[in-house]
Amino acid sequence: MKLIYALLFLMPVSLLAQSTDVGNWMIYFGDKKISEKWNWHHEVQYRNFNAIGDTEQLLLRTGIGYNLSENNNNLLLGYGFIYSEPYIGDTDDKTQFNEHRIYQQFITRQTSGRVAFQHRYRFEQRFFEDDTRLRLRYFLGITVALNHNQLVDNTVYLSAYNELFVNTEQTVFDRNRLYGGVGYRISKNVRTEIGYMNQRTNTVSRNQLNLIAFVNF
Repeated sequence: MKLIYALLFLMPVSLLAQSTDVGNWMIYFGDKKISEKWNWHHEVQYRNFNAIGDTEQLLLRTGIGYNLSENNNNLLLGYGFIYSEPYIGDTDDKTQFNEHRIYQQFITRQTSGRVAFQHRYRFEQRFFEDDTRLRLRYFLGITVALNHNQLVDNTVYLSAYNELFVNTEQTVFDRNRLYGGVGYRISKNVRTEIGYMNQRTNTVSRNQLNLIAFVNF
């Protein structure tokens, strides 16, 4: 029921959106506690060039994590499958390709009253049909509780992050994502969030509406 409630929150917003130059990302993050030390992470991201219906990318990611300390430091080994439909140059034609990823990451968290910080360091090995690439990512996120002194049930909060992507060869700078949004913590297991993200690469800068559900179980 909690998952259904979270997804229902997302549906009306996406259906009301109009076709614009702003893309729309609908995202589900899930974490399953296996034991005191181990967890299973999984996520689905459906990315559109417009409100909905013009597919940009479908991303499926999963992984097994190990807690070095309770709720604060987590190591994870994972796999991702990415299906992409980019446009060819300035035309209306699209191409299609698949990507497989293996990744390793470390997440550390700190909390001070209303404010919570998250640092994520990720190393990706990216496999295409005729190419292999390596990429490093650094994510810094912050949440600020608004109607409570900390992030507890029934809390409205502000959320922001910046993530830098760096290649290990060729063009070093890959992309940067800057995000700001507002969220609602329904319970310790479910959060929903809506926000606006700018993604900048060497060739283009594009804005995205993000609709996100976080579910722990």
